[in-house]
Amino acid sequence: MAGLKTASGDYIDASWELRVTVAELGPEAEPLTMRVNGDMHIGGVMLQIVDKINVKQNWSDHALWWEQKKLWLLKTNWTLDKYGLQADARLQYTPQHKPVQLQLPNRRLIRVRASFSEPVFRAVVGICRVLSIRHAEELSLLRAPEEKKKKRKGPELGTEEEFDLSGVMLPVSAEQQPFRGMPAHFSDSPASEACYKMLSVSWTGLNPEHVLKMPRPSNLVEKAQINGRWLISSRSLMQQEVRENEQLWLRFKYYSFFDLEPKYDAVRINQLYEQARWAVLLEETDCTEEEMMVFAALQYHINKLSLSADPTEPAKDQGLDDLDSALSNLQVKLEGGTSTSDVLENLTTIPELKDYLRIFRPRKLTLKGYKQYWVMFKDTSISYYKSREEALGEPVQQLNLKGCEVVPDVNISGQKFCIKLLVPSPEGMSEVYLRCEDEQQYAHWMAGCRLAAKGRTMADSTYQSEVQNILSFLQLQRANPDATVAPDAEATSTQWLVSPRYQKKFKPKQLTPRILEAHQNMAQLSLTEAKMRFIQAWQSLPDFGISYFVVRFKGSRKDEILGIANNRLIRIDLGVGDVVKTWRYSNMRQWNVNWDIRQVAIEFDEHINVAFSCMSCGCNTVHEYIGGYIFLSTRSADKGQGLDEELFYKLTGGHEAL
Repeated sequence: MAGLKTASGDYIDASWELRVTVAELGPEAEPLTMRVNGDMHIGGVMLQIVDKINVKQNWSDHALWWEQKKLWLLKTNWTLDKYGLQADARLQYTPQHKPVQLQLPNRRLIRVRASFSEPVFRAVVGICRVLSIRHAEELSLLRAPEEKKKKRKGPELGTEEEFDLSGVMLPVSAEQQPFRGMPAHFSDSPASEACYKMLSVSWTGLNPEHVLKMPRPSNLVEKAQINGRWLISSRSLMQQEVRENEQLWLRFKYYSFFDLEPKYDAVRINQLYEQARWAVLLEETDCTEEEMMVFAALQYHINKLSLSADPTEPAKDQGLDDLDSALSNLQVKLEGGTSTSDVLENLTTIPELKDYLRIFRPRKLTLKGYKQYWVMFKDTSISYYKSREEALGEPVQQLNLKGCEVVPDVNISGQKFCIKLLVPSPEGMSEVYLRCEDEQQYAHWMAGCRLAAKGRTMADSTYQSEVQNILSFLQLQRANPDATVAPDAEATSTQWLVSPRYQKKFKPKQLTPRILEAHQNMAQLSLTEAKMRFIQAWQSLPDFGISYFVVRFKGSRKDEILGIANNRLIRIDLGVGDVVKTWRYSNMRQWNVNWDIRQVAIEFDEHINVAFSCMSCGCNTVHEYIGGYIFLSTRSADKGQGLDEELFYKLTGGHEAL
């Protein structure tokens, strides 16, 4: 648009010069200069830019980026005045989608095109559509750590081969139709088929050096530093200064896995298994020696099956078997003549547990051990008495387990089946140990404690399945004395199956027989079943799903650790790692961030107020974690696949997202 000039060449109207850098012209090219005024629309400016470039190509993905304001000018009907643009503005005309290099949970590298103009939440949804991962809301992106300059021996894990899907762009509305056993966009070339196999089948090329080379946190502070690298979900990649072709990490951020379905989730289950595997191998999640042997045996089994796995082969559908079983059970119930009154009584009666258990309450300056009591578990409370005959009177103590921490303390070979309870009290967390006689007793009491901690009773529909999961995990840890263990060629190097702590503790000739012995208990599992069993075993560990942050609580002069899980917040002593206090989301009334002083404030029931400043990251990261878990708790199978994206931003972003 030409402005009016005087005879001397000066402009006499309100027009001014706007300078725009075009990415396609190269970094050395001079910015384009055009004459504009405040009434011009952004769309008109973009048309002028394309006319000046005079290059025939598809410019539909391009938009204007305002460098100083870190703002995409995406409303093409807005005028320059409405955006507040003036002559000093530095603009870029650049693609909204750019390639990035992703390190996946399995530590392999893949190049994809990601949205640099939409919030990271939506960019991750787009990435997961390309990778064929459902429930993208459980994942997010981290910045890759800065590489330490040192001499490296041999190739790093993930640098051997990079897969490329940067040419794949899927419409948001398009449904992914399977073709030849995989999403259609993976079946158009051998390279893309190899990419799908990398995503959905566990990598079998690991060795002990890979595990030893990977950086691993040695304490809670180092675990907290990892969580300082998460990108903010309500801002775009461009706003967070992510560059084209930069390496980012894609990980499961929220440990709340919804609707895992082998038929549809081959990639999701494999990547989740890989994240669980590395969490165990790199000691991000602590486990006992017996548990490590179970994880090693499951890895060994998965590794053997993965060598011949065909990712296009559909997962075995248990649906028909389950239907037959359900119908036969229904027939038995109908033929059994169960009366309606009996059924109603079963539905309205809350199961109870009553038995002799040994109880230990650690106290300072005492060496007293376990003492036997008659224990009654009713609703969400445990009461214990000196004897069965005294159960009609007042208990020695009653423990309300709602909001408590439940920690397994099991040693199969030593026949130790203990449940450690950390019960909230005004003074902090009160420790109580319950010691069971055998696996059956332990499984039922442990399942009841876990449900009670969430405020649910043993009438809950998940109680029996929880009991079975506990028993199956114990069975995996049990040694099989009748099994004949014959090491094969593939089992000669088993050190990569365990974390560095156990690599140092055991020689290969000691490790291999133990892993193969544990393998006897799972040799009949299919590949998908083994991965699911690994994930379930990982979920049963006491430290599972806790994300750590270094914080300073209001009124305190020392740094402490805040653990954030899918249903609670945990205050942890930084020096010794002990749990000081636990707060459940179910008791939370509201939370907010004072952005001026960078402090998170939370109000719970009974007028309990908690406030803290974040030392290891921005307080918006903690705010997003808490809001994200509350958002995920609103998901329901009845609501279909739709996600309330605005609710996510409202819960996680505070005023910054609005």
